[in-house]
Amino acid sequence: MSDSVSKAGSKGSEIDVTVADSEKLPEKVDAPPVPLDAHYDPALVARVKRKIDWRMLPLLGFVYSISLIDRTNLGVARIAGMQQDLHLDIGERYSIASMVYFPPYILLEVPGNVILRWLGARSWITICVVGWGAAQTGMAFVPTWGVLCLTRVLLGAFEAGFFPAMAFIITTWYKRAEVQKRLAVFYLTAILLTGFSSILAYGLQLIGDRGGLRGWRWIFLIEGLLTISLGVVTWFYIPDFPDKNTFLTKEETKLVLDRIEADRQDSLPDPMTGKKILKHMADPFLWSCAFMFMSSTMPAYTIAFFTSILLQGMGFGIRDSLVLGAPPYVAAAISTYVFAWLADRTQRRAFWIFIQSLITITGLFVTAYGKLNGVRYFGLFLINMGASGCIPTILAYRSVSTAIIVAFGGVGGIFSTLVFRQKDYPT
Repeated sequence: MSDSVSKAGSKGSEIDVTVADSEKLPEKVDAPPVPLDAHYDPALVARVKRKIDWRMLPLLGFVYSISLIDRTNLGVARIAGMQQDLHLDIGERYSIASMVYFPPYILLEVPGNVILRWLGARSWITICVVGWGAAQTGMAFVPTWGVLCLTRVLLGAFEAGFFPAMAFIITTWYKRAEVQKRLAVFYLTAILLTGFSSILAYGLQLIGDRGGLRGWRWIFLIEGLLTISLGVVTWFYIPDFPDKNTFLTKEETKLVLDRIEADRQDSLPDPMTGKKILKHMADPFLWSCAFMFMSSTMPAYTIAFFTSILLQGMGFGIRDSLVLGAPPYVAAAISTYVFAWLADRTQRRAFWIFIQSLITITGLFVTAYGKLNGVRYFGLFLINMGASGCIPTILAYRSVSTAIIVAFGGVGGIFSTLVFRQKDYPT
């Protein structure tokens, strides 16, 4: 009997061990890690994001708008009298003056991002903005076409570091799925203000010959001084990287860092090394994004540099050539936000880039081969709507390598400035 009990006990022990082991099995299965930001109240997260949005996006959008206006206002100045004073209708002078901006812009993009990490966002952006503002102001006093080209080179050198710095900073504050819509808001603000810059230019050139300056020179002078003033504002208001900011509380800063760390494990900036740079440079996807960005900036820059000139070629006077340049930008701003919303909502980008590229191509053909002015003008709407919407979508692909991609945007600028030849004017 005792043997029976003993056997039963040993069997029972075996049963107990088996049960115990079965209960321990789930502990051996790796459970998915809990995200660092999972415990935060969604209402708190939304409030902090709004706080960041209002602190960063309006000012960044406005400063970027000024950068676009300053780099592309040659077209409006040309038809406001600069062509006659500097003899820009000789050979390809206008195209060359437009083009020389881009080589320094391309070559200094990547070094600018390295300097950004060394100096910090606020200091580097202030240097860039004040620097190109000074170059823009100098354009008001150029005596010859050659000096104009020199100021354009300086403008490109100082603007080179600005946009990749802005785009990079935005991506350090938000999760990847939140980036494109904000880049689009940042960009569409620029589109709207750039569109209305032609109306502003019309008003400025009405100042006429005062203070020893011709009307077109007042365009450069006032816009240059405005840029320098904005540079001072950026020093006091633009925040640095999240770990260095001063406008959030410690708790709010930790929330931002935890969200970014949970999303992509890079909430704190890591040291820049040659090995990391070469690793990114060897990525074929980087170069495909760069080519896409170049292809988008070509028609976008074409619109910026040549809309007023194309409209003048259709027979419109100075006033109408400048004022009619604004509506295509309003349409582009609406289109850009709609497509950004669709991309974020569907979590698909390539498909929407494809659709917008088709819109751009259609617009180019309509403007090129349309017989009626109204038809050709409608083509300008399509070009601007398609090309402008592609730009923030492509940038949202690769925020880490923004400088390389934006440098290729400068290559698109070179193509766009040289494709319109003076001998083909006015058609």
